Order: sequence, then C-alpha cells, then structure tokens
Amino acid sequence: MRLYLLALNPTDSVTEGFLPAAAALGLDVTVLTDQPEAHRAVYPDVEIMECDVRDFRAVVTRISTHHRPDAVFSNSDHLQTQAALAAGYFGLPGKDWRAALACKDKAEMRRRLSAAGVDTVWSAELTGPGAVEPVALTAPYPCVLKPREGVASEDVVLVDGPEELWSRAKEFFTRRPDAVLVVEEYLPGELYTLETLGDGNLRHVLGGFHTELSAPPYFIEERLVFVPTPQEPVVAQILAQLDALGVGFGACHTEFVVHEGRARIIEVNYRAIGDQVDLLLARLLEIPLFEHILRTHLGEPLPADLGARQGGAARVEYPCADRAGTLTSAPAATELIVDDVYLTYRPLRAVGERHELYSTNRDYLGVLRATGGDQPTVDRVSAQFLAAQRWEVQP
Repeated sequence: MRLYLLALNPTDSVTEGFLPAAAALGLDVTVLTDQPEAHRAVYPDVEIMECDVRDFRAVVTRISTHHRPDAVFSNSDHLQTQAALAAGYFGLPGKDWRAALACKDKAEMRRRLSAAGVDTVWSAELTGPGAVEPVALTAPYPCVLKPREGVASEDVVLVDGPEELWSRAKEFFTRRPDAVLVVEEYLPGELYTLETLGDGNLRHVLGGFHTELSAPPYFIEERLVFVPTPQEPVVAQILAQLDALGVGFGACHTEFVVHEGRARIIEVNYRAIGDQVDLLLARLLEIPLFEHILRTHLGEPLPADLGARQGGAARVEYPCADRAGTLTSAPAATELIVDDVYLTYRPLRAVGERHELYSTNRDYLGVLRATGGDQPTVDRVSAQFLAAQRWEVQP
C-alpha cells in the first residue's frame, strides 16, 4: 500500500512520528514537496518527489503519473485543503476540503461559526495597500490583527487603536502585498487547546493543554501544561463549534479561550498539534498516535477505546531568544529521567546561527518535553533542568 505524504519543510512530526508509523504499518511512502533537497538530507531512504504541493492540480498530476495511491495525507497546516482535494479526486478517505478551507481561512471560519449560530466574533478583512483604512473601521479596541491564512503567531499582534492598526497593516503589506489580514475583536480568557482524533463517525478527545503566552502585544506560546480531562461543558461547546465547521476526520488541534464559562475558538489547525507536542502526547498517552492518524486516512475505523494511559502529567517549555543576534552557547540534545520524569530536550536553533527577533515562534531556541506521573513533580523537574542550562545570544 502506498502513502503519499505532502510536506513543505521537514519536521520532527514526520521524522519521528509519521514515517516510523508508516513503516510499522508496512506502507510504501512517497513524499511530495516543493523542497526535495531539504527532505532528502533528513530522510535519504524515503522516496522524495518534487511537486508544487500548494497547487492541488499539481498534486493530482504527480500522483496520477506515479504509483496508484492508497492514502493521501499531510500534517502541514498549509496543505490540508490540497491533501483533501487530492484524496477526494482519487476516491480515498480524507477530510472534507470545505472544512479544511474553512479552518485555514480565519475569516471564513468566523463567518461559518456565526452563520451556524454557535459563536459570533466581530471581524473584518484588509487586502493590500488599497484596503479601506482601518481608521474607517468600527473595530472594538483593543483588537487582534493577523494574517488570514497565518500560523504559529506569525504577524499576530494586539493593537490598541486605529492609528496603530493602520501602521501595523501598512508595515505588513510592505512585506506581503498579496496577503490578506483579518482584524477581529480580542477575546479575553485563559488559553487552552483541545486535541481530537476522529474517523468521520467516532471522535476521541485526547485531552488538551493550558497555554501560557508572552506579554502583549504578541502571542508567543511559551509553555503548555497538559489538561487530561477538560471541563465537560467547555468540551461540549468546542465540539459544537467544530461540528459547525465540519471537522471530524483525522487529527485536529483547536485553540480556544475560556472566559466566565464561555469557550470561544481562536483558531482551528486541522492536523495534529505541532512544535513536538504531538510527540509528547503520544508518549504521555502511551498509544500509537501516529499510526491511528494514518489508519483513518487508509479508511480504517478507530477503536472505541484507544487504551490511553490515564493520570499522566506533562509540560512543554520553549526557551526563547529575547534579542536579535548570534546564538553562541546552548545545550545539546538530551534525554534523561529525573525522579521518574522523562525529559527530552531538542535544540531548535544551531549554535552559530544569526537571527533577527521575530516576536513569533521563530524565536524558539529549543523545546523541552517532560512527562511523568504528577504535575508538581513534572513542573519541578522541568524548572530545575531549564535553570541549569545556558543560552547566550550575542548582538
């Protein structure tokens, strides 16, 4: 059986998650990507084919002139619609392309949620230098400015008034004149995630995370703490919103806030949670998470009980650069067990690299994944590990 995996940049999720899972399932894998050399350097034993994966027509052509597909899959936030359309073309199981598009397009997501009557958020779109000046918008300040198809807090900023909104928008369009911005009301509350896995009929809630962000005006995710059993009324509200979007197949990572008991979606990433948190989730729950995800795309139903471990605790920490410059000192990759807490540290930036300060997830220097039996111990061991490390960025 052949799996076509659509990808942009090589990721840890593919290297440590989906490729081993595909091997365990006995699948022949062909990676379609617009960056073939980067992928060949990371996994040289996998068939890599160059393709304009952002164009679903190019994906269909590349597959139809190669081997017959048994599954078409992507865990890239940017390629869900293309993978869904290609799977549908070949008559294979996959996500509804309309749901994938509605999740990726943040303005369309707001419209669909409002039309379904499950949540209404004030929002507007700005398109390029010829857009209506934000000063003419009746936006509720403070509000959030973000790319319509953005990801990973890139170019997401909280603005306090029309002048700042217009200044930020002009700077954005100078760099990305063909992109579209969304302006929407700021939703107060504690930030959480909900991780789900479905086969189109059955949907499992895997748990979620409480997310801590950097100080305003930016929204960098600095740490996540696992929440094994989110409050049932909150879960019910989020699942109703996902149903309105048509989300229910494969993995889904939903970010939302809870304020005075009301749960409101920030964004839906119709794929497994990223930044190595999916690897942590698989270890924490002690389930073949990546195999389950691939099996759904092969048309196999999920078991009624995943057999997930109960009572575990986990934490993810992202040490961030606080200035532009060259990374001159940083800890190496390591894995160790301290007080029954399993720690995995992976660097995300190489010593000697110079970077600007992005005020996004691109400022991450590394990622610490910690799993154990109780949260206080996991928190203590994680804090001790990070305090013993040293990261130096020289201007």
